[in-house]
Amino acid sequence: MKRFMVLWFLISIGLTGIVTGQSTEPDFGIKFSGYVKTDVMFDSRQTVSAREGHFLLYPAAESLDPNGDDINAKANLNMLAIQTRLKGTITGPDAFGAKMGGLFEAAFFGHSNSDVNGFRLRHAFLTMKWENNTLLIGQYWHPMFVPDCFPGTVSFNTGGPFQPFSRNPQIRLTHTAGNLNVFVAAISQRDFTSTGPGGGSSAYLRNSVIPNMHLQVQVKNEKTIFGVGADWKALTPRLSTPLGYKTTETVTGLSLIGYARVNLPSLTWKVEGVYGQNLTDHLMLGGYGVETIDENTGMETYCPTDIYSVWTDVSGGKKIGLGCFAGLTKNLGASKILLETWGRGLNIDTMYRIAPRIIWNSGKTRFAVECEYTATSYGTADNKGKVLNAEFVNNLRLLVGAYYFF
Repeated sequence: MKRFMVLWFLISIGLTGIVTGQSTEPDFGIKFSGYVKTDVMFDSRQTVSAREGHFLLYPAAESLDPNGDDINAKANLNMLAIQTRLKGTITGPDAFGAKMGGLFEAAFFGHSNSDVNGFRLRHAFLTMKWENNTLLIGQYWHPMFVPDCFPGTVSFNTGGPFQPFSRNPQIRLTHTAGNLNVFVAAISQRDFTSTGPGGGSSAYLRNSVIPNMHLQVQVKNEKTIFGVGADWKALTPRLSTPLGYKTTETVTGLSLIGYARVNLPSLTWKVEGVYGQNLTDHLMLGGYGVETIDENTGMETYCPTDIYSVWTDVSGGKKIGLGCFAGLTKNLGASKILLETWGRGLNIDTMYRIAPRIIWNSGKTRFAVECEYTATSYGTADNKGKVLNAEFVNNLRLLVGAYYFF
């Protein structure tokens, strides 16, 4: 009996040691989260948008019938749950002296209008974090979309086309020194692409060989964020001319961004300004065009068009939240005479939007209402892309959103 008791005591100590050792192991694995969301949308006229009107950009231009009646002056209503999404946050053991992490996120937004309800990738990346440096590799928000400073709209357009909106495969290195963050990124295109002679495609950037490059400096603390950035990309619109000659001519674009967020005791104020060239891949206005054509070979040279955009967003409250977004964007045209153009909204001179909202939160449930008024002036572009004789049309969107978070 004594021998049995001693043996049982030794086994118990061993089992306790094993259990204790296991309990001190890091809790690696994956944690799922996300939400279910349904939107009910009413528009006072036809719109330029994506996914059956879900991603609203701006009201459609007048289209007059033989009697002079505007065909696009027709209201419409829709209900969609395609924003519903799933996110997995991944933790794992250290590697190369860095804290490792990963994340993927997908939604039912689809890849195109013909794929509404399709399950598509939003984010998928790994992170390696050292003491002062963080390396991100994978698909994430383009650096011109700043997660620390973006509009809090109920609408999925998140302030577009006044706010840059794009997710891209990228390699991003961030250096942190106190409150200062400096990061540089090399970026490609996948779902959000530039446009050109063959329509929207990532081939223009891929064929240029050089990735989209971005540099940004950010100063951040608990109450304020200030940042500035510069973005540069080169596109190769054609591999051969219309006359069959090989060409490697490129068009470059430089864009600048500045933003700020201030957290006050009862509200949060955000503001951003963008001066950009050829930002169609960010769902913004603008593009580029042909500057010269060689009569013998058809070789083309190109010039981008310029735009500027500013927006601000104010919000406050927790259980009952109030907020308002306001934005303005303008087409500045090009510095050269253009013979042919590709882009978005090249017949738009000015656009502005005002969108107040109210949000009710209770536990993991949220209901939200937003009234979004967008006015857009359409006209005729001159030979430098500047829009003349523009007249406004407008759209009023009433949006109700229902969320359940998990």
